[in-house]
Parts: sequence; structure tokens; C-alpha cells
Amino acid sequence: MTMSPALDVKSEVRPQGAPAVALEAGRIDLFAHPMVPVVTALAVAILVALAVGYARTSGLIVGLWAAGGVAVAVWLRTSRGRRHDLALGSILAGSILIGEIVAGNPPALSMLFTATNMVEIVTAVVLARRFAPTLNVSSLTGIVRFLGCAALAPLPAAVLSAGALSLFGAGDLVEAAQTWWFGHALGIALIGCLGLSLTRSTLRRFARPARALEAAVLLGGLFLVYYLAFMAHVPIGAFMAPMLFLIAVRLGVAGMSFSLVVVAVLAIGGAMEGYGPYSQGLTPSEQVLRAQMLVLIAFVPVLLVAALLEERDRLAERARLGQVRAEKASEAKSRLLANVAHEIKSPVAGVIGIGELWGKGQLGPVTPQQAEMADMLVKTARQVEALAHDLLDVARAEAGAVKVELRPTDVPGLLEDVRRSAILRPEARNVAIDLLCEGDGLIALADSQRMAQVVGNLVTNALKYGSAGERVLMRASRLDDWIRIEVTDFGPGLTAQKQAQLFEPFNRLGLERSTIEGHGVGLALAKRLVELQGGSIGVISAPGEGATFWILLPKA
Repeated sequence: MTMSPALDVKSEVRPQGAPAVALEAGRIDLFAHPMVPVVTALAVAILVALAVGYARTSGLIVGLWAAGGVAVAVWLRTSRGRRHDLALGSILAGSILIGEIVAGNPPALSMLFTATNMVEIVTAVVLARRFAPTLNVSSLTGIVRFLGCAALAPLPAAVLSAGALSLFGAGDLVEAAQTWWFGHALGIALIGCLGLSLTRSTLRRFARPARALEAAVLLGGLFLVYYLAFMAHVPIGAFMAPMLFLIAVRLGVAGMSFSLVVVAVLAIGGAMEGYGPYSQGLTPSEQVLRAQMLVLIAFVPVLLVAALLEERDRLAERARLGQVRAEKASEAKSRLLANVAHEIKSPVAGVIGIGELWGKGQLGPVTPQQAEMADMLVKTARQVEALAHDLLDVARAEAGAVKVELRPTDVPGLLEDVRRSAILRPEARNVAIDLLCEGDGLIALADSQRMAQVVGNLVTNALKYGSAGERVLMRASRLDDWIRIEVTDFGPGLTAQKQAQLFEPFNRLGLERSTIEGHGVGLALAKRLVELQGGSIGVISAPGEGATFWILLPKA
């Protein structure tokens, strides 16, 4: 089985069958040094010798086992293919055997424990590759999967070793299996999480003086809290939990994993020596089991909190960077629109001038057909000129260059001015434009010129697209601390899908090829202008029931 040591990926989601890849390749180099296997073998041998020599609790079974966690973490971080797996497995087996012999175990027993430990390590590696392929313990999904693998991996080895020892009368089968399982599961879970979380970015973060000082203070506080609970001979769970939660918040998965390794050594090691709140009325093996269960059940779940917080911070940072990119893209688009608008205005003005001179016969005699063509030329050029002005307004509004002068504005008077201007439009020839003002004191805090532009745009759209209803209603009313302006047409109405697209620039809702003139920027500009004045704009519509565009402005 081959696999790249994929760590710290930004997502747990990947295509089916695709290999896990590291999105931040620089983070993998930490374990890429050629001396890592040698140092790992030496560390495993020393840890095995220490554990066998000083941590046996249930017959010949060790209750505090760190070698398996170191081996699993390094194997997962350095695996580069089948040959590498075979070589590293052989090195680890040799180092475990050496540690067993150095600790004084006879050859047969050393071979037994070496085989069962290798079964455990290989099982953990295979399960992690299968069910936690990204090895990203800084996400909730990744750490839950890895901890599940760490809990399951020691089971076969625990049963094998306990069964073999019970045949020789070297201990109780159930007690030995439990001690092996809990102790080795803790080692793989805690040291494995620590090894997988030690990336270059993590080390850089903790290398900062302020963060290093904070970590030292928190770890010192952890020792202090444990010592006080230890001296008082009281259960440490209630005292340690708040401190561990604080470490999870401030130091993340790496700091939390290291803290739990320290807590496990203190709690289980103290139980082995007969100290702490586990020593009253219990056998030594029961004391160790109680300490192991405390760490597994009460403290290890705090790792999930640390992973969740790291994932939240990572997603927040990704959202912030996405927002920055979006703002830069919007600024670039606004600059482009402004430049295009400026470039269009000058030549269009020249075309309009030439068309008017041509149509009036000032460039020479013209036939009626030529005069009609000149009028069409001027009309088309004026449409392009209007588009250029709209583009420039949109660009200025999005760039925040549009200045609004907010002052008390008489809304009924503003609507009446818009109505008088609208009835002169060709589209209003067979349409009644009514005005209804409900109540007195309809004074809004707004820019009267910009609001006339916005309401005029809404009325023009109502005349263009809702003229089939033969009526447009303008209404003003008071709503708590707001002034509400409505422009209602009684035309065909809008579907929910079209309503969602209304205020998108250059979106004409499928009417691009219709005979109705427009560029699709009016509503986008209206929305931005209303928001600049502290208001909001929206639409209420249904197919066959017309459309009501509403504006809410602060009351003066």
C-alpha cells in the first residue's frame, strides 16, 4: 500500500479513488530528513526498554506505552511506497526487539511482544490510511477518524498478547487485555495526533516569542493544577478540564496533544506508583485502569474541541482571503468600467454631432431616406452614450466614489416631480400613472437628486415591462422609523427565479433580444445608490400579479 504523507489539507473531500495529496507541500519536509528512521528506531528502542522496565502493571503487560504512537506517527508522515514501508517496518521490529531484550525479557517473550506490537502498529497505519487518508488532525472529521483508528488498532494485539500470556499463567486474560488496549490506544491517539500536527507552520507559530511564552505559561499552569489536585487527593477531572479547554482554545491540536501526553504520564505513572486519587481501596492494576479511563474518557475528547476551533479559524481565514480577492476583483472591474465609459463618451459625442448635422442638411442636400438613416444613427449613438453614463455611475458607486448629500427630503414632492417627467415618455402614452401618499410628514433623510434618479428608473421600468396593465401606481407611506416608497405595475409579474436575478448588472432576464430598450444596469445602480443612503430596496411579485418595487429610507 502506497501513500503520500498528506497533511494539513484544506478539505476532507476528494474525488473517489484519487490519492490524498498535500496542498501545502512545504509542511511535509519536517519528516523528510534521511536520519528520521534512525532517530525513530533509537527512540522506539529506548521507550520500549523504559516501559517494560518501569511500567508493567498487569503481570507482564505495560499500562503506559508510547513507542507505538511514535512508530505510527513517523510511519504515516514518512511513507513513500511499498519498499519504504517494508524497510521502515523491519527497522521498527528490530528496535522493539532490542528494547525488549535490553529491558530483560527472555528471547521467547521478547519475540512475542515484538510480533504483537508490530501487528498493532501495522493495523493502525492501515486503518489510518484507509479511513483517515488526509491525516489532517486539525479538522473535526480528520481527528475523529484518526482517534477511531487509534482506538481499534490495539484490539487484535491486546487479545493476542493477553491470550498468549494467560496460557502460561502470567496474568488475568481480561485485565491484561484491557490494560494493553487502553494504554496502547492512548499512546497512538495522543502521540499520533502530536506527530501529525507538528508541521512547519505549527512550529513557526510556536517559535514566535509571544506564543512561546503563552504556551509555557499554560503548560506551567497545567502542572500547577495537577499538583494541587494531587496533593489534595481529590479527583483531578473537575480541576483539569477547564485548564485543558483553555489550552485547546489557545494552543490548538499540537499544544493539546502535548498537554494530554503530559497528563497521561502524570496520571497513569502516578497510579503505577500508588499515588494520586486512584490509590484508595484499589489494586495496582485497578488504579492504572482507572487512570487510563480518566484520560481516555474525560480528557481525550477535548482534542475534538481543539480540532474544531482550528478548523473554524482556518475557514474564517479562507473566507477573509476570499473576500479580499473579491474586493480586489470588484475594484479592477470598476476601474475597467470607468475606463471603458470614458473611452466611449468622446467618439460617441462626435458621432452624434455628425449625425445631427447630416440629418439637418448642413453637410449637403439629403434625401428623406438619408434623413431617416441620420435619425437612426443619432438615436443609436445616444443609447450608447446613455450606456456609457450608466457604466460610469455603476463604476463610481461600486468604488465608493459617488457622494450622497443626505438631507430632509419631501417624498411626496419628489414623487410628483418623477410622475410629471414620466408622463412625457413615449411609453406612458396609454398608461395611467397614479400617485398615492398615505399620511403626513413623509420626510426622508436622503439625497433628493439620487432618489429622483432611482425612482425615475423604477417608473421607467414599470412603463417598459408592465405597461400591459395600463396603470402604474406610486405610493409613499410611513413604516415605524422608515419611509416606504413603492412603484407598482400591473403587468405580467416576475417568477421567483427572475426576482433573484433582478439586481445583477447586465442581466435583462432574457429580454436581451426584445424590442424593449435597456442595458440591464439600472436596477444594479439603483440598489447601490439606495444602500449608500442607508436604505434598502426589494421587489414583491408573482406571475400574473404585477410587480411592486419598494424602497425603505430612514425617516428624517
